[in-house]
Amino acid sequence: MKKIPLLFILLALPLFSQSINSSKILTLKNEVYNSFKNADKVTGEINSFQEKDKKSPGLAIIYSLLLPGMGELYADSYSSGKYFTIAEGALWATYIGFNSYGNWQKDNYRSFAASNGGVNNSNKNSDYYANVGLYKSITEYNDTKAFNRDFTAMYNQQYYWNWTSNDRKVYRSMWLSSEHAFNNLRFVVGAMILNRVISAINAVRLVSRYNKNIDESLGWNLSVGVTNQMSVPTGLTLNFQTQF
Repeated sequence: MKKIPLLFILLALPLFSQSINSSKILTLKNEVYNSFKNADKVTGEINSFQEKDKKSPGLAIIYSLLLPGMGELYADSYSSGKYFTIAEGALWATYIGFNSYGNWQKDNYRSFAASNGGVNNSNKNSDYYANVGLYKSITEYNDTKAFNRDFTAMYNQQYYWNWTSNDRKVYRSMWLSSEHAFNNLRFVVGAMILNRVISAINAVRLVSRYNKNIDESLGWNLSVGVTNQMSVPTGLTLNFQTQF
């Protein structure tokens, strides 16, 4: 009789063990399913992270025209654009320098003309100051215009001047220095325009290369899913796709 209970216990042990394992497997299945039930959302986040927007050549041109180098920065290639920005800064410094020097010499020759040539600086144009440096006095100037029968160009006494000794040459030197400085501003402005045009062309080239790299770059798609069918155990599926 003692052998019967022992035999019953031996027969029950595998069933009890199978029940425990099934419970653990079911728990594991539920945890996996809960972890990846939002697999579509994960896939979408991964895909959106990989996507890159193409750059606009038109915007690159506008940025470079506003400030050289900014178009290259927009194209994610400021390593070459920084030289255009540096050149722009140098050109602006040159422009300010020439303009300041020209105005300084302009004030100097006007003051010199008033103190040494008897010039009244009120309401005088640039042509008048040019003539003051070319003729010794208003009398000499008017005689020359009368001889050429250009009577409308003659000055009245409000435009009086009269140089003595070498003062006219000193005045002429200051006037020329001022005029040369202002003339150089035209070259600086031209260089600024050229700097912008070259920067815009370079920015368009870099944007085209950037967009081409996006088209030719390796694209990938990662998807995660959970299979839970009645006929097969719950499982995890992983999809990895590449394309050129």
